[in-house]
Amino acid sequence: MLKVHKHTFNPFQENTYIIEDETKECVIIDPGCSTDKERNQLLQTIQAHGLKPVKLLNTHCHIDHFPGNKFVCDTYNLLPEFHETELQVMYAALDYQALFGFKLEASPEPVNYLKDGDEVKFGTTILKVLFVPGHSPGHIAFYNEAEKIIVSGDVLFQGSVGRYDLPGASGKVLFETIITKLMTLPDDVKVYSGHGPETFIGIERRNNPFLQGDGF
Repeated sequence: MLKVHKHTFNPFQENTYIIEDETKECVIIDPGCSTDKERNQLLQTIQAHGLKPVKLLNTHCHIDHFPGNKFVCDTYNLLPEFHETELQVMYAALDYQALFGFKLEASPEPVNYLKDGDEVKFGTTILKVLFVPGHSPGHIAFYNEAEKIIVSGDVLFQGSVGRYDLPGASGKVLFETIITKLMTLPDDVKVYSGHGPETFIGIERRNNPFLQGDGF
């Protein structure tokens, strides 16, 4: 059975997830920890539960979703895994980071890039990679069908959707992504978003005001 640990980090209130299974292997998704205090909180959770991080995953590489990448890489000897398109998104973020008060080093580059339909395996668990662009051009989500959870990054939120007014974003693409990739999942799939509280596919299908029309 999967257990999801959530930390909310950095000035953007970004959600960082640690997912473990019964083997105590775990993956770290979108480490947004940008200060020593936040990075110690991440370490404490991993240590307190006796976990072994074996994968570092990014849904996308906007400035708020990778501040802890280098720290995780150095601490656990891991390289990140994300969609190839997001590499340039990350380097662009480093160019404008001072505007938001960040002083980040680049994340190490992946050796293994992820694409739609790939499977991320750890312990006895499989996370299916879904390509879900629109908020960011190479955005991906991680779906576990067996336990009906999805880490959606900044695509779908409780009562809202990801911004589509950013460089490389598209409202048309984001709407099509949500309808064809997420709204085809069962109602009882729990959504772990990049910001804010958890929700469920069925709740958003019925109530999310952005999804009640024909587009954004």
